[in-house]
Amino acid sequence: MCGTCGCTITEGNQHLVTGDGQHAHTEKGGKAVDILQNLLSANDHQAQHNREHFDKHAVLAINLMSSPGTGKTALLETTIEALKEEFSIAVIEGDLETENDANRIRAHGVPAVQIVTGTACHLDAHLVHKALHSLDLAKLDIVFIENVGNLVCPASFDLGHHSNITLLSTTEGDDKPLKYPVMFRAADAVLITKTDLLAVLDDFSCEKVKSNMQQLANTAPVLQLSATKNQNIEPWLTWIRAEIQAYKKRLAEGTTQQPKIQADSIHTHSSHS
Repeated sequence: MCGTCGCTITEGNQHLVTGDGQHAHTEKGGKAVDILQNLLSANDHQAQHNREHFDKHAVLAINLMSSPGTGKTALLETTIEALKEEFSIAVIEGDLETENDANRIRAHGVPAVQIVTGTACHLDAHLVHKALHSLDLAKLDIVFIENVGNLVCPASFDLGHHSNITLLSTTEGDDKPLKYPVMFRAADAVLITKTDLLAVLDDFSCEKVKSNMQQLANTAPVLQLSATKNQNIEPWLTWIRAEIQAYKKRLAEGTTQQPKIQADSIHTHSSHS
């Protein structure tokens, strides 16, 4: 597992590998790899349980992923204001520390549950499960999960959600899909944020982002918007509405949707063993 950032063991799953936990003891010679694989297996089991909760109440769960500072919370604020009369929305916020983002969401009149991960640089299914106890899913249509800012690890963990959104801000560079392919392969849609800055950022090309996504063989839509300026938001709202309709159709047919979990970054964790 990753011995530098501690991202594999979280407050939600540490009971599995400490004391008399289910995975606290492993075979000699393969401890780190065994623990990692056992935790990932336990995470997947919990994620399936979470998804069953969402599906029971027909709640679409959307996971937002990006590096820090791309505007995930600002996007949620604008989205909530645009859709709160149309859908019942709640947010699960993941951060290493503070409740700042959750407080911003609550100010818009929707429930928000803050998960403080400490050293963990991603959310996992156990942490999300704890958060679900604070939400009345029977009264909701959408739960947005704002993952911890990180362009690698969040793409490897099924939280029990249905769709992944990857945000890329114009201040980061248009080469990020190729530099961080794990995150962008996992995306069901890519949002280029802070496009109001394009006038002064002559080294960022939205077309190059689309081309780079094609190189990754991901045909997910690439949408351009500015949440703070409320510019070009409608295509994003249209995507959400279509996703909800498709989700309800799947439920009516007795199926659900699995997120695009990318096992690639597991090697990043285990390489630090």
